[in-house]
Parts: sequence; structure tokens; C-alpha cells
Amino acid sequence: MGEARAMWILFEPIHDVTYFDPRCLDRFVAAGLRGFWRGYFAGRAAPLGSIGAAPVVAAFYGFSPSMVTRALPAVWDLASPAAALQARAEGAVAALTALTPDTPVADVEEAAGLLESAVAALQPAGRVLGAANAALPPYEDPYARLFQAATTLREHRGDGHIAALVANDLGPTEVLALRCGMDLTRDWMQSARGWTDEEWTAGQARLVDRGLLDAEGKATDAGREVFAVAEHATNVAAEAPWTALGPDTVGRLKDLLRPISAACRAAIPAGNPIGLPTA
Repeated sequence: MGEARAMWILFEPIHDVTYFDPRCLDRFVAAGLRGFWRGYFAGRAAPLGSIGAAPVVAAFYGFSPSMVTRALPAVWDLASPAAALQARAEGAVAALTALTPDTPVADVEEAAGLLESAVAALQPAGRVLGAANAALPPYEDPYARLFQAATTLREHRGDGHIAALVANDLGPTEVLALRCGMDLTRDWMQSARGWTDEEWTAGQARLVDRGLLDAEGKATDAGREVFAVAEHATNVAAEAPWTALGPDTVGRLKDLLRPISAACRAAIPAGNPIGLPTA
């Protein structure tokens, strides 16, 4: 196995501060996006422009259409995509600066440059969110550069993950229910993604019919295998940038990212719906 999964575990928390650090929420509120979900949908969808709900339902995948339509396209009447992107970047800079006071700025600059080299190796075809983030104008601030490179790599990987889930016939409620039969909790995931009890139960029933969940909602061996197949395909599809960098550069990047990633992870609440593993 290559480096894709190990690198994701390191750069994902750098992206995730935009959802969990209060400094990021403050910037979205200042831009006119009051309420967590307005900032979430506007900030994450902004690279796509003033987009409506339907493409975001597809691109974000796990959210119920009704939840997305409550936010989009109405958020663009509160803040333009450019304003949402500015708030996202400013919040990330404030959060990363505060969370990593002992990290030399030179290390942040070097890590940002290496992540940007990884981004340069990405292929945009079929990766809607990854491509949209990669096409954004570059930032000058090293913390903004670090955040944006991590975000682009994260969204590129996520696009590939969705393709793997679709290929394994795991729709949004199915994959969420399957994860909750393995290592996550329904209380978090159902409310955070906006599905009704009826929709969730129907997704569970489809998994039971396929032999992927048992009657108690626990993943069967077959269910774990299907998910493992999708994860493997995700990792394979995300390997190219790390192959392009080569083992020595990847090793250096890991050393630079570990303390930054650990500080960001410490700011993310336990039991969150991201589902980021520890290894």
C-alpha cells in the first residue's frame, strides 16, 4: 500500500479546523453567514461559484437533499462566493496561527510548498470539488496556503471516495448506516446529515437485504468487506501525488505535518461526524 491513507490522516485535520474552530465560525458570521450550516455550505461550495442545491447534493454526497436546499442557493443572498472564500481563508489563518504557536513559520511555508507540489500532480478529470479548489487563485499567507493545499487534496480524495462508493452501490444513507454499524454513532451522523428516521430506516433495510448489516444494525463480515473494498479503491485513486513527490519528500512532509496535524486534531471534538481514523 502506498502513502495515500497516511497522508490523508495528516492533512485532513488541517482542513477540518474550518468546521470546528470558533475563530472560523466567527469569520463566517462576520461575512453574514450566521448559523453553522450556512457557513459550512457556503464555505465548502464557494469554489464552485453561485451554485444551486442539486450539484451540491451530488458533490457532498452524504447530506439529505432537504438539508442542502435549506442552505442553497439562499446563502448567496447573504454572502457572495468570493466573500465566503475570504471568510474561510481568514478563519483558517486565525485558527492555524493560534493552534500552532510553537511551529516555526518557515516550517509552515515549507509544508505548504510541498503540499502545493502534491496538488500540482493531481488530475482534475472527474474530481469536481478537487478541481474547483485547485483552480482558486493562490494565497500569499503561508497558513492560508497550507490550508488551501490541504483542502484541495482532501476534496480531490473525497471525489474519488464518492466514485468508489457509487461503484459499490452504497448510496448516502447506506454508507452512513454501514459506518454506524462499524465505528460511528447514528445520533451524530443522522442529525448532522439531515436524514429523517424513515429515510435512515429504509437505508438500513436495503443493507440488511444485501447481507451487509444484521438485524441489530451491526455490520456483517460482508458489510465490512464492501467498505474495505471502497476504501482501498479510494486510496489507490489518491496515490498519484505522493508517488510524484517520491519517498524522501513525502517523509520530509510527514515530519513537517505531524505537529501541525496533532494540534488541529486536538481542537476537533470527539465523536464528530467526520469519521477520521487515528491510523
